[in-house]
Formats: sequence, structure tokens, C-alpha cells
Amino acid sequence: MKKGTPGSLSVVVPIYNEEENVAELHRRLVSVLGTLPREWEILYVDDGSRDGGFELLKEAAADLPRVRLLRFMRNYGQTAAIAAGIDHAHGGIIVFMDADLQNDPKDIPRLLDKLDEGFDVVSGWRAARKDAFLNRTLPSRIANALISRVTGCHLHDYGCTLKAYRSEFLKGFTLYGEMHRFLPAYAYQNGARITELPVDHHPRTRGVSKYGIERTFKVVLDLITVKFISTYAHKPSYLFGMVGMALIALATLLVTYLVVMKLATGASLIESPLLLMSTMFVILGVQSIFLGLIAELLMRTYHESQDKPPYRLKETVNLPEND
Repeated sequence: MKKGTPGSLSVVVPIYNEEENVAELHRRLVSVLGTLPREWEILYVDDGSRDGGFELLKEAAADLPRVRLLRFMRNYGQTAAIAAGIDHAHGGIIVFMDADLQNDPKDIPRLLDKLDEGFDVVSGWRAARKDAFLNRTLPSRIANALISRVTGCHLHDYGCTLKAYRSEFLKGFTLYGEMHRFLPAYAYQNGARITELPVDHHPRTRGVSKYGIERTFKVVLDLITVKFISTYAHKPSYLFGMVGMALIALATLLVTYLVVMKLATGASLIESPLLLMSTMFVILGVQSIFLGLIAELLMRTYHESQDKPPYRLKETVNLPEND
């Protein structure tokens, strides 16, 4: 398969300690993809697993050259695994899915049919999600609403890995942190036509989930970064200027309030430590957020100026020599 061949398909599957699921996943994937009237390949990206799943996949890849394996030196996270899949995929269409058997390979032809209707991105929507409500589903719904509001790309389920993209909309940016979930927003900003498709979602029956509620906080921080980069990366003075003027306005209001209280009651609020503490907390909080944004931009400059991917490969199987 030549890189970027129109209509050809690359299925990218990040894997981390899924030994109990990979054999069944591979069987189902090959069964579904074998019915498609198009060229295809599977890229399994082992994110530093410590179990025997990679060896099982090597056996499968030995019999099927279009199954390609990438193994990281250590655990870098799902975003790095997806980035590696994008870097080494040859298909004109790239589909991502999880390895825990909660996504159903039978939904892939449906995603492709939707793309053929003229869309550039088809996002899976776990309308009947089979996860615990309080620590998985509820935080996900809150995050989806927040991401949709901030980015302007309204989707019900950013967290569903099962999505299909035309490969040209996955180029031109580097993924870090938990940024993979914002791929639809990046594509939307580049003019992609995006739609959703309800997909099956099965309860996990084997293995252990790698995600908890703490991931929500990482998503919120990454969302701030996405908003900053998409809106203010080329004009940061606008943002910092607005914040500065807002702080000056707030300080003016406080001084006005203190003068009024002094004239009306004779009280000296300047001596209250609470006023000083609350003011300092606000200023320090704002400074911390923006220092984080500056650090994020510096890190991107560090990686991208040296053309360094956010991962290191330990081993590959069936990968073309020019990759």
C-alpha cells in the first residue's frame, strides 16, 4: 500500500497490558476488514506493555504482512501511541479504536460508509455506554460539554476512541499530553466536515481499565492549552493584555470600595489580612495558569524544532523500510 492511497484504510490500535484481549480483538478485526473492498492494514502500537500481548501479536503478524507492530521503549501514554500510529499509517483513511473489546470492529464499515457520504471525520458516539456512571460516564459527559463549548466543535463523545478520519486532517500538528481526544477539534479548525455515528459499546469483561477520574483534570488542563493555541498562539498579547486590564479594573474597584467604606464607616479594611490573601491568591492562580501555557509552548518548540516525536520505538514488525 502506498502512503496516502485514497480509499485505503489504516486501523490504529493503541495497546497497554491487554494480553487477555488482543487475540480475540485481532480475530474480530481481520474478520471484518477481510470483507471490505479496499486495501487495509492494522497498526498495533504497544505502549510499553509489561505482559505477553506483544508476543501474541508477533505470531499473528508473522502470517499477515499487512499487520504492523510498533513497540515503545516504555509507557508514553495513549496520545503518543496514536501519534505513532498517525506517523506510520499508509491509509488515506485512518480509524482509531481501543484494544479492550469495548469498541466493536463491526462498526468500522459503518464509519466508512458515513465518510463516503462526503464527511471528513466520523466520530463514534457511545450512546448506550457500558461503564460505571459516577467515575466514568458522568465525568465524561461534563468534559464533552466543556470541550464542545470551548472549541466550537459539538460532539457527544470526545472520549470514544472509535473514530474515522481522512488522513490529510491529521497532519500538521504534534500531539502531547492527552491531546488525542481533541483531534476532532483540530480537524474542525482546519475545515473538516464532521458528523457523529452511534456505535456499540460493550462492557469490559477481561483486563483492568487504565483510566480513572483523575484523567478528567488532565483533560481540563489540556483544554485550556488547546483554546490558547487555537485562539491566541499568534497574538498572545491580546490575551495577556485583556487579563492585565481585567486585573487593573478589579484593583480599581477594590480601591473604590475601600475609599467608600472609609468615608462611610471610618473602618480601615487595608489592615485586614483576608483582603491581601484573596488578592494574592487570585493573582498567583492566574500566573500559574499562564506559566503553564508558556511552558507548554516552550515544550512544543523544543520537540518540533528538533523534529523529535513524543515517543521512542523499541521494536517494529512488518514496517516498510522507508518508514
